[in-house]
Amino acid sequence: MKFKKLAALSTAVIMSASMLVGCGNSETKENKDKTLKIGMVADIGGINDESFNQSAWEGLQQAEKDFGIEVKVIESKQASEYLQNMESLLDEDVDMVIGVGYTMKQDIQTQAENYPDKQFVLIDETYDTIPENITPVLFRENEAAYLTGLVAGKMTKANNIGFIGGIQTPVVSKFEYGYKAGVKEANEKATVNVQYAGTFSDAAKGKSIANQMYGNGSDIILAAAGGTGLGSIESAKEQNKYAIGVDRDQSDLAPKNVLTSALKKVNVGVYDTVKEFVEGKLISGQEKVYGLKEDGVGIPESTKNLVPQDIIDYVNSMIEKVKSGEIKVPATEDELKAYK
Repeated sequence: MKFKKLAALSTAVIMSASMLVGCGNSETKENKDKTLKIGMVADIGGINDESFNQSAWEGLQQAEKDFGIEVKVIESKQASEYLQNMESLLDEDVDMVIGVGYTMKQDIQTQAENYPDKQFVLIDETYDTIPENITPVLFRENEAAYLTGLVAGKMTKANNIGFIGGIQTPVVSKFEYGYKAGVKEANEKATVNVQYAGTFSDAAKGKSIANQMYGNGSDIILAAAGGTGLGSIESAKEQNKYAIGVDRDQSDLAPKNVLTSALKKVNVGVYDTVKEFVEGKLISGQEKVYGLKEDGVGIPESTKNLVPQDIIDYVNSMIEKVKSGEIKVPATEDELKAYK
């Protein structure tokens, strides 16, 4: 059954990548002699958010180059547009729809029910019972944040460190608790001050919170807050303090102030999922989870620009302990309390 198209046209901007000639995989029967079409719905942060959505879009663009698929993205202006934007892609007969962000959970499920012959990917959320045509893609954000907490704990001069969250969700909380655990591991004397902005798209508010934290003595802040976090980096530049980027390597925004970044490689998750789909190897109805072992999270090479080598060596040794299972990085408040 096809969902009835909504009457109102979306105000979103639809961006189409050029169609490449060829087939995703000539050995996959259902995809033979066909250029696969894959659509992405970005959340309200937009694909130029220097963070989560941009990383997802970069992964899809790379898949387009490598696999000869046609890709489209729709940027949403507000959450109420998600369902309609998915419908717009489905009207263009895409084979797969990727929803970027946990807020699309219900809309992805609705469209998966309406279009059982299509494939859907949900970034950052899952279901108690996963529909057979949905692939949830999840990340161990706590492991990436843990590494940046190790760096912050070693680099702080004030033993006063900040964390700014966007909206308090399980995903953002994983950043918070992983970060706190890393700081605690590296420096028992350091404290972490936490404040949530209540939004992922207000850079001015992020800057205001960061200004206050720096003014109260913090010398390093991690902001897991999407576009809101960009304001904290701007504040770090103005206050001559340190910031920690998130999702992507954000050192280019302030090369002298961004110590490191908690990489959440959404681009890797998107690329790998599309690759499996093109090759006919995707097992939908199951979660795909990316952590340090899967190279789905980490810190960037640019960390060496501001962080001494002995600290980088220390962090690398801890990475191996996480990968081996010797260290289980906290993802919740209870796990943090039980840590060490």
